[in-house]
Amino acid sequence: MRAAVYDHYTRDDDDIVVRDVAEPKVFPGSVLIEVRAAGVNPVDWKAMAGGLDPLIDAQFPVVPGWDVAGVVTALGADTPEFAVGDEVLGYARKDVLGAGTFAERVAVSARAVTRKPPSLSWEQAGALPLAGGTALRTIDALGDLEGRTVLVYGAAGGVGGLAVQIARARGARVIGTASAGNHDFLRGLGVEPVAYDEGLADRVRAQAGGPVDAVADFVGGQLDTTRAVLSESGRHASVADSTVAQHGGRYIWVRPDGAETARLVGLVENGRLHVDVAQTFPLERVGDGFRASRSGHTRGKLVIVP
Repeated sequence: MRAAVYDHYTRDDDDIVVRDVAEPKVFPGSVLIEVRAAGVNPVDWKAMAGGLDPLIDAQFPVVPGWDVAGVVTALGADTPEFAVGDEVLGYARKDVLGAGTFAERVAVSARAVTRKPPSLSWEQAGALPLAGGTALRTIDALGDLEGRTVLVYGAAGGVGGLAVQIARARGARVIGTASAGNHDFLRGLGVEPVAYDEGLADRVRAQAGGPVDAVADFVGGQLDTTRAVLSESGRHASVADSTVAQHGGRYIWVRPDGAETARLVGLVENGRLHVDVAQTFPLERVGDGFRASRSGHTRGKLVIVP
């Protein structure tokens, strides 16, 4: 089958090539998925550069990609939850970098996938699992948000844009940081935007009318501001700064979990969550997708469509 691969750790996106690789083995308790769409996430190009080497082994050549949406074409032994022909999506991270989702087919543990509803396009479904799971896990860590004020750093990004919707669905008042060009987008989501400028902590406290009840960080490097605006009893979590754990916060690293992805699907089905797809790329342009992701200027998700 055809797949996008890299043969060694590299920071050069042009080192990703498309070629034939071995067909995936359908291990017990797994499903073989014909890939229709697979989201691009910053962790993909960070892993390619060796950024996860202290945590995860790599088996080269590596097929990148941890998000997937597609059609089940074969079942591993003892996988009664699914049938051939089912449309599914899932967060497909494995314990080793190797057989990722930027390919025509991928085998994924049945525990990591759930059924795709008709309300999600293939591109939206492929973009949702990792970013949505990260957003959901972060908002879960903040506790009961009904009637509370939440500050979200990076509110217009691929993860932040989902997190603010989840927080709003739980009854929170949301203040979100974003560049000026994304303020109208945030207002459309019911979010009160605030710009990244000097004096951010003072502006947040003024806008909130005092300290905020919770903080979700999808940017990193914001701990001083968080400590300046958070109430004494408030909660905070970050996906980008592990040091928050030393200051009473929660460092988030999402797990492959089909049940968690199903919760996201439920929000979509209920009209509480919309997945914004910014751009799609064929396998031959995975490098372009990585470059767009690195730029940090994309609103919504980038998606590979084999």
